[in-house]
Amino acid sequence: MNAITRLHYYRALRRGLLAVAFLSSFLIFACAGGPDAPPGAIHVLTADGTVNPVMQRYIDRGIGTAEEKEAGAVVVRLDTPGGLVTSTDKIDQRIINATVPVITYVWPQGGQAASAGTFIAYASHLAAMAPGTVIGSATPIDASGGDIEGDLGNKVKENAAAKIREYADLHGRNAEWGESAVLEGKSATAAEALDLNVINLVADDLDDLLAAIDGQTVSLASGEGVTLRTAESTVVYNDTNFIEDLLDIIADPNIAFLLLSLGSLAIFIELAHPGAIFPGVFGVISLLLGFFALSVLPFNWAGVALILFAFILFGLELFVVSHGILGIGGAVALVLGGLILTSDNPPEFQVSRWLVFSLAAALAIFCIFIAINVVRARRMPAQVGVETMVGRRAIARSALEPTGFVMMDGEYWAAEAEEGGIEAGTSVIVTRIKGLRLTVRKQNP
Repeated sequence: MNAITRLHYYRALRRGLLAVAFLSSFLIFACAGGPDAPPGAIHVLTADGTVNPVMQRYIDRGIGTAEEKEAGAVVVRLDTPGGLVTSTDKIDQRIINATVPVITYVWPQGGQAASAGTFIAYASHLAAMAPGTVIGSATPIDASGGDIEGDLGNKVKENAAAKIREYADLHGRNAEWGESAVLEGKSATAAEALDLNVINLVADDLDDLLAAIDGQTVSLASGEGVTLRTAESTVVYNDTNFIEDLLDIIADPNIAFLLLSLGSLAIFIELAHPGAIFPGVFGVISLLLGFFALSVLPFNWAGVALILFAFILFGLELFVVSHGILGIGGAVALVLGGLILTSDNPPEFQVSRWLVFSLAAALAIFCIFIAINVVRARRMPAQVGVETMVGRRAIARSALEPTGFVMMDGEYWAAEAEEGGIEAGTSVIVTRIKGLRLTVRKQNP
């Protein structure tokens, strides 16, 4: 890389970093704070999908905003098939210790509060369901989606049953049914849940819910009793912000794995070809997004280390003649890293094995292909000096009658036409070199 190219490179890199910094600052500013709302307003959150760290962060932010703005209550519209125990526990703790009443509303019709959702409903100060919804099936399962057997299974189930009994006692609900939902996997419709005192009411929609709970008194963790004034209160919707939506997209083990893998590969391409700015910028952004995704996913650091080590081996394959050994080693490290990365999570939070093996195979084949071509290139006879100019293309800068000047690679050379005259501006091919004079002929059209 010469001085001029290096200058352009650093200028472009600086502009790229400034653009990234400006965009990051803009996004942070745009995502800060919550909706404008007067004191006593009802803040509505919508939590649909798998219970994961992104949902936990969203609910935590929503309750925090309601507390700051002295809201009358928070309504969490919930529709979930379940999710991670760690995220569920954090959501439960946040709800129980909130300084504003939290009402969980299983919605819309056809929705559910299954598994982890049952714990969230029980932890809430009030629980409601829309017609056509279900609650229950809260039995803990292992990372493969199967039952947890043996003493460990008994410990996990008993611990979960104790939690839901405690939540039920806090809010005067049916502890026995909650325990059966954990130990026996029982479920209930909205009407059955109301009859069993699993929930406080059934409401057709949000307006119906707010009218029904108006005037009810709930007790907060501090022991303070709060009388709800919801019928005439302002309703504000605190939806997910851009960062949370982005996290919800990339906080997928498969996407996080791809971001780490492709980001590492792009960085090594940049190191191999330092004049190409795009791979480096793409690699840094991909790695940052990959680690951002992992910040809200349970993962194993050993898996991350193996993935990064894999791409170190792939990078070395470009510079060291190992006849493909480094590339194969990188593929093995990538497979192990991908499998270990999220191995302790439930199936929906694990990296797909097909993705791991496919990516590792593709990269191994690529590295072997590079290695083969490097070996071929090194076995070719070396050509150095001016002899390498034979067969190169040049442009006649003056008429060759038969001698004159041509330009090749930005340099002027004395030249002689092989036969006939050649007009200025004509493309020519170098056929012979004698001293510092080139012999050329017209390039065939």
